[in-house]
Amino acid sequence: MDAEAQSTERDRSSRPTEAEEISATEGTEGRSRFSLASWTADWLPGGRISLTVLASLVFLLLLSRFVMQPFQIPSGSMEPGLRIGDRVLVNKLAYRFGAEPNRGDVVVFDGTGHFGTADYIKRVAGVGGDHVVCCDRQGRIEVNGRSVDESTFLYPGNKPSEAPFDVVVPDGTLFVLGDHRGDSSDSRDHLGSPGGGMVPVGDVIGRADWIAWPTDHWTRLDPADVYARVPDPEANELNTTVGAHG
Repeated sequence: MDAEAQSTERDRSSRPTEAEEISATEGTEGRSRFSLASWTADWLPGGRISLTVLASLVFLLLLSRFVMQPFQIPSGSMEPGLRIGDRVLVNKLAYRFGAEPNRGDVVVFDGTGHFGTADYIKRVAGVGGDHVVCCDRQGRIEVNGRSVDESTFLYPGNKPSEAPFDVVVPDGTLFVLGDHRGDSSDSRDHLGSPGGGMVPVGDVIGRADWIAWPTDHWTRLDPADVYARVPDPEANELNTTVGAHG
């Protein structure tokens, strides 16, 4: 009755200000959201605790699906940097919005139809247009005429490759290698397979950015900077042409 009386006594010629209208709308939406949350909490066994757990699970599911996904290392093909049982966090946004893998990146990709029916983790040694050769006179891999010193991540005692190769990476693909060359099935081993051992960029799931587990091995996986001085394929071709003509 009090509310009706107050409403009758109010000056009917007055209109609510814009601020009052917004506040009233926000109040209604807030009450609706609160009512929905309360109803959901009452409906779920365990009430608000279950609602919080459910919301957290949905958040983690969306995070894993679109942003950051954990992967477990199943073999020693990326030792010594990545050990069997390590869990890495893969950044699934690294190559979205026009970005593409760079030489030296550690990537996870779907190997179906190229390597096998599984996901693999390798290091990018060549991108589209690159000329990758092994080996130079010092036994090092050469990319676009530039020798690459892989000693910072190559497994101790391994050569860059026991078998020689000389490939030009097609556009839209990657040439990948494991850091433990003696225990890695990578692009070298699939040169005669469909796709020529190259990984389509579209099959890359993301870039491995962190070792998350075990905690004593927690570290950031920075791209190998030894590829920083490798020239682009176009520059390499230009230098070759100029050199050929003196």
